[in-house]
Amino acid sequence: MIVVKVGGSAGIDYDAVCSDLAARWKAGERLILVHGGSGETNRVAEALGHPPKFVTSPSGYTSRFTDRQTLEIFEMVYCGKINKGIVERLQRLGVNAVGLSGLDGRIFEGRHKDSVRAVENGKVKVLRGDHTGTVERVNTGLIELLLTAGYLPVLTPPASSYEGVAINVDGDRAAAALAVALKAEALLLLSNVPGLLREYPDEASLIRQIPAGNVEAYLEFAQDRMKKKVLGAAEAVAGGVQRVIFGDARAGQPITAALNGAGTVVS
Repeated sequence: MIVVKVGGSAGIDYDAVCSDLAARWKAGERLILVHGGSGETNRVAEALGHPPKFVTSPSGYTSRFTDRQTLEIFEMVYCGKINKGIVERLQRLGVNAVGLSGLDGRIFEGRHKDSVRAVENGKVKVLRGDHTGTVERVNTGLIELLLTAGYLPVLTPPASSYEGVAINVDGDRAAAALAVALKAEALLLLSNVPGLLREYPDEASLIRQIPAGNVEAYLEFAQDRMKKKVLGAAEAVAGGVQRVIFGDARAGQPITAALNGAGTVVS
């Protein structure tokens, strides 16, 4: 079992990812695709007159502040345009893909965080009305049902709270929770950079290898959203996933290249 997470930032080649995924699926591999959609969500939110608001926690993690209107825009893009665009690509390649959000069948479930602590102008503030959380439970039964019946699951946030409320969760950490729950052999975190860079944005400073027992020591090299990827990688290897690879989704055969060791390998 291989869990592939592809980000939603500018420059990602979804055609290349889907083509590579389809070839490996047809060769008999068991795969699940999890995707993001942050770049397009930002664009649509701006166009709809409700621009995104990003907050930085006291510990330095950046996330989207998700009020109810933002959540609805998020669902429209992630569950609609991006998810169905990927499913259509895979269907055209002869793969019977099924697109679902973590809310469907409570595939991803966690606690709803109504408020978030954020640093603004050097002061810590508490912002209320947030619809976020962290995946704490994965409904593997529904995933196994789909896989056994020959369907390739294409998953996306949001998740469901324990009360059944949609919550925005980090896609990389959701993919890590999925990989742990399914006892996956590998988790691939594909984005618009070649891997974790020691001196971002210098691509020649790629870090090739991270020891599984020392992942969090590399957080200092992670910029912005890459911090959540490193955190997800730490959670995955701690949960028993053998390999996590930060790979490049911009061209070529992104999945095959990552599995062959291109990018940053955590093992």
